[in-house]
Amino acid sequence: MQVKIDRVIPIDGPASSAWQVLSSITEVASCMPGAEITEQVDESNFKGQVKVKAGPATAQFKGDLEIKRLDAASRELHLVGKGADTKGSSNAVMDLTANIRETDGGGCELVGAAEVTVNGKIASLGGRLMTSVSDQVLKQFGDNFATKVLALGEGAEAEAAAVKLEEQPKEVNGLAFLWAMVVDFFKRLFGGKTGTTP
Repeated sequence: MQVKIDRVIPIDGPASSAWQVLSSITEVASCMPGAEITEQVDESNFKGQVKVKAGPATAQFKGDLEIKRLDAASRELHLVGKGADTKGSSNAVMDLTANIRETDGGGCELVGAAEVTVNGKIASLGGRLMTSVSDQVLKQFGDNFATKVLALGEGAEAEAAAVKLEEQPKEVNGLAFLWAMVVDFFKRLFGGKTGTTP
């Protein structure tokens, strides 16, 4: 099953700082709670893992990342990631392109497009639920990315951003995923009239 994701994340910081974060794969990984780079194989290839926590249970995914293109002139990153959960019941491939675009007022935005192909147990969620789960993941990632850019600045705002980063969850919140699935179910059941706040 394949899911396509397009997202624009506004950032209250300069494009140069945002590119500083985007151009470092370890910095990008640190924006995702539970994700970490475990090994740098060479200049373009890395190994990593992601932990997903849902209540008392924790799932772990391991995989490889390859940087296909890193262009400072266009501030664009293209990478491909492949991974599987440690129990071998699911696997996924992600093809991601992201770039930093300047906006009026000295800010910028992170523009991303990804194609995610999943197989195995995780594919049984279906396209609509996978999209809903992906939205939750991207929201967490986007918030942390924007906060990390702010932390590169100076003054009280940068200090507050640095503190916020230290307090971010250490695993991807699986309960948020489950809630997204419940919301999606009721939206379909009642024609989209159900709100998204618990």
